[in-house]
Amino acid sequence: MQIYNTLTRQKEEFIPLDPAHVTMYVCGPTVYSYTHIGNARPVAVFDVLYRLLKTKYPRVTYVRNITDIDDRIMDRAAEQGVPFTDITEKFTRVYQEDAAALGALDPDVQPKVTETIPEIIAMIETLISLDKAYEAEGHVLFQVGTYDGYGELSKRDPEEMLAGARVEVAPYKKDPGDFVLWKPSSEDQPGWDSPWGRGRPGWHIECSAMAEKHLGETIDIHGGGIDLAFPHHENERAQSTCAHGGKVFARYWMHNGFLNVDSEKMSKSIGNVLLPHDLLKDHPGETLRLVLLSGHYRQPIDWTDGLVAQSQSTLDGWYQALRDVQGIEAADIGAPEAFVAALEDDLNTPKAIAEVSDTVRKLNVATEAGEQAQLKGQLLAAGGLLGVLGQEPESWFKDMPGSGDVDAAQIEALIADRAAARKAKDFAKADEIRDQLTDMGVQLDDGPEGTTWKVIR
Repeated sequence: MQIYNTLTRQKEEFIPLDPAHVTMYVCGPTVYSYTHIGNARPVAVFDVLYRLLKTKYPRVTYVRNITDIDDRIMDRAAEQGVPFTDITEKFTRVYQEDAAALGALDPDVQPKVTETIPEIIAMIETLISLDKAYEAEGHVLFQVGTYDGYGELSKRDPEEMLAGARVEVAPYKKDPGDFVLWKPSSEDQPGWDSPWGRGRPGWHIECSAMAEKHLGETIDIHGGGIDLAFPHHENERAQSTCAHGGKVFARYWMHNGFLNVDSEKMSKSIGNVLLPHDLLKDHPGETLRLVLLSGHYRQPIDWTDGLVAQSQSTLDGWYQALRDVQGIEAADIGAPEAFVAALEDDLNTPKAIAEVSDTVRKLNVATEAGEQAQLKGQLLAAGGLLGVLGQEPESWFKDMPGSGDVDAAQIEALIADRAAARKAKDFAKADEIRDQLTDMGVQLDDGPEGTTWKVIR
């Protein structure tokens, strides 16, 4: 299995530290509002990786955190005049519901920052004892100059990093690039007691502490969006490596690319920010998931209505193939070798999707029951790794957004009337009934086993 390692800028063979137990940490959301569809991309991408790893190794521990203390959370709570936990509990629930609707398995551990404060404080104390961090005016800061490897992950030169840091230079910093590990909280702000006074953690130290708590000092895979490579992951790597006495923090760094909408970056000012919470009202979660997997994870995706429609059509075709052989019991078999090879080649989901469509084409022309059983089994196994094809075909075509107002009993009755008209050779009436169903948004498909239907979306 090959993984592109952001640190080395090349594909590398994936060799876990412990072949009996693979560890993976992926940065989760800051729960102050609804997440946008770009935030859903790592949910889908790393879920596929998680599914794949589970087929190859006896144990996989996948950690995806919840950042439930942050200045944006505090600002939102202040605006609404509610405790900050009202905000975090609501949007944690929404995020997890949306992730489930997109077909993502639950991570093994979903830690919250507010449940990890003792470990965060302990890691900061360690860094101070090693002269890697210092206290200043109620703040604790990591001293970037004490870590020689700073900048290796993001491949930024020191001058470029300092130029960005100067935006928030504070007089208590020894160096403009030093970043906050702990900061003071006022009486009206959430805070915890610490050796440096009442306060709250900085963003970067949170993930380091949660990863250490649940996965140990060295983890196999650290994932997230490419926007996190600097400064978040660069800072995580620095403080974790120092706190652990120079041990490698993450052996493989994986970053997914950006998601644009109609060739433009998502922006509130443009008004093109798409939320899974809204999109799921109009589209099946599997459709949105397939869009998110349609491009290679390291490349940008351009989200368009056409791409959504194409993914919908692709899934319709896959489910139709399964519906055509619903009387055939699927063989207990793995996914096609070419499909698995595509995923093992740095998670090449576009190639994997093409291999699924090739399996569907073979299934559509297969006539012998044994071959159909084999191909059906392969198709379902591949769908399981991609996180799709988890429904019964009839449910897919009937139980989805936009079809709730369709009366299935009425449709079945009209189809029966049409069948009777055709049997009586009253083709004019049969055509009239078909037209009536079309006007209702129902498409008919006449096959050797009878007539099936689906709602046209």
